Amino acid sequence: MDELIPLSGLPDGSRAVIAEIRGTEAEQQRFGQLGILAGAELTVKMHGTGGSPVAFRLHGVTLALRTEDCEKIYVKTAQPQRTYLLVGNPNVGKSTIFNALTGMRQHTGNWCGKTVAGAEGVIRYGAERIRCVDTPGTYSIGSAAAEEAAAADALRNIPHHCVICVCDATCPARGLMLVQELIAAGEQTVLCMNLMDEAAKKHIRIDTELMQTLLHIPVLAVTAKRKASLIPLLEAAAQFPAMCTAKSELPPRNSIAARARDILRQCVTVPPNAYRRDDRLDRIFSGKLYKYPIMLLMLLAVFWLTMVGANYPSQLLAAGFSLLCSALLSFAEQCSVPHWLSGALIDGMLRGTGWVISVMLPPMAIFFPLFTLLEDMGILPRIAFNLDHCCAKCRACGKQALTMAMGFGCNAVGVTECRIIESRRERLIAVLTNAFVPCNGRFPALLAVVTVFFSGSGMGASFRAAVLMTALILLSICMTFAASALLGRTLLRGQPSSFILELPPYRRPQVGKVILRSVLDRTVFVLGRAVMTAAPVSLLIWILANITIQGQTVLQLLADFLQPVGAWIGLDGVLLLAFILGLPANEIVLPVAVTAYLGAGTLTEYSSLTSLHALLTEHGWTTATACCFLIFTLFHSPCATTLLTIRKETGSRRWTFAAFLLPVAVGFLLCFLIRMAFAAVPMLF
Repeated sequence: MDELIPLSGLPDGSRAVIAEIRGTEAEQQRFGQLGILAGAELTVKMHGTGGSPVAFRLHGVTLALRTEDCEKIYVKTAQPQRTYLLVGNPNVGKSTIFNALTGMRQHTGNWCGKTVAGAEGVIRYGAERIRCVDTPGTYSIGSAAAEEAAAADALRNIPHHCVICVCDATCPARGLMLVQELIAAGEQTVLCMNLMDEAAKKHIRIDTELMQTLLHIPVLAVTAKRKASLIPLLEAAAQFPAMCTAKSELPPRNSIAARARDILRQCVTVPPNAYRRDDRLDRIFSGKLYKYPIMLLMLLAVFWLTMVGANYPSQLLAAGFSLLCSALLSFAEQCSVPHWLSGALIDGMLRGTGWVISVMLPPMAIFFPLFTLLEDMGILPRIAFNLDHCCAKCRACGKQALTMAMGFGCNAVGVTECRIIESRRERLIAVLTNAFVPCNGRFPALLAVVTVFFSGSGMGASFRAAVLMTALILLSICMTFAASALLGRTLLRGQPSSFILELPPYRRPQVGKVILRSVLDRTVFVLGRAVMTAAPVSLLIWILANITIQGQTVLQLLADFLQPVGAWIGLDGVLLLAFILGLPANEIVLPVAVTAYLGAGTLTEYSSLTSLHALLTEHGWTTATACCFLIFTLFHSPCATTLLTIRKETGSRRWTFAAFLLPVAVGFLLCFLIRMAFAAVPMLF
């Protein structure tokens, strides 16, 4: 008897038959009115953000239900559905093949360990629908490492008809060792020699027919970017109609390695200069003389391009939202909508949310593609290689450099990427210190204050601002290492684990695909999450700014209450309150401060940098205040989304609180020292 599963558990593209409707009598009646009845066939079209709602086609109509309703509808999957498992070393193009076969758009990256979780999709092969599972990259099905163990668990626990083992044609040795393990374990295996186009550029020749004879399994030459080359792969996999059943003990690793060397000697020809280009580039990007200046220049270039490119679109978006809010307010007034309601919804939620979109979207739309291009070219693993020495001194892992780089886009994403670190102790260090690097949401405030107080004006202002921003980023990196060293010698004491990182070949990036996927997978995702948190907090700010007690707004009263603490660290009560209210979204810190300074009843953006400078100096800002603001913007609490992600990743309230407290303590200490330094040298004011 087929096992029943809730509708919410089906992946996109799945077909199923409704077997049972659960819930109250009223709910069953309502489902019946919509045609959701036992015996009806449906097709899952797509899942919303976070998996809810679920859209599915039923009786020719597309319906959408939230997850809690879908869990009352139990289905059995439509016949037939075979299952293929994709297995392979990290960075062999496995996820690219998965995307091409299923039509899904899982993010792929050119560095080791990018796939940190499995993905599932449906292959349409003729009239048949085949389940395809992309497993995490692994070097051996007998490995104990967390990610590699997940691949082995999939082989053991997911019933499947065959395994498609993906191997990198430019360096097939380890792939051949893995495929022999699969064969020895009794798996029905197809060997996919991917990246044949890159192998041809390196003049590497592979005799797939002889390899097929020696291994006694189908061996296919594939270039994943060309979908036509994948059709023979599906034809070969279709030769295995029955489930894999035999599970044998693995032979000793040395015998597998000897057999792989023998096959390589007979089937693969590698010219002496095949890897000369990669070696030359490595001497530039990882050489002792150039590596640190090049990393610094790349960082400077990314920030300069982001700042220069984002300025004008941000202004257009801000102006557009301002016009929209004004038009809606006029319409609401004509319709006699109560002022408190139109103010709360339009001046509060809409204007505040529009501000977040206008300051976040353009920088992210530039930063994420630039970052992804570096990733696709294979440069990011070299950054981890270059910084491993510093990480080892801090008793951390070199892969922390990769998670730290992801944190520049979004700290929540950086925390999630910490899964690539095998050691739990080092993974916790990376999680707790990820918020020390500023996410994209903090860039607008940093840039605005750097520009109006330190970069001056004229043609070189953008470049000077980029240099100062780079200096701030370097400070945040240094403090990340310092905090990691502190944790590695106290709460998370221990010696650094072994560092194993594959440095993939340099590749020409797929620019169009990179831009599209980085915008859809990262920019839209992060922006959507920020908007969901910014909307309610914008409403809260409007309420605080419009309720008065004895002639003062609640916002002003709270700022006055926090004034002594703010002054102690070189800020004021308004700024401290802005950082507290900015917990859901860092983007609104400076707009909240501007709103409080102006006494406005709604979240207010600054019309120009000149007017911002005049407003801030009018309210007592000095060079010391600007320095303290920049430092506290770098080192304060992670946003609410990041804290929730940390709670999910660590499963611990204690570590989540530590992630909140650590940067706040550092920010308070540094701001206090800066205030004391300026007080000791009055001429700096």
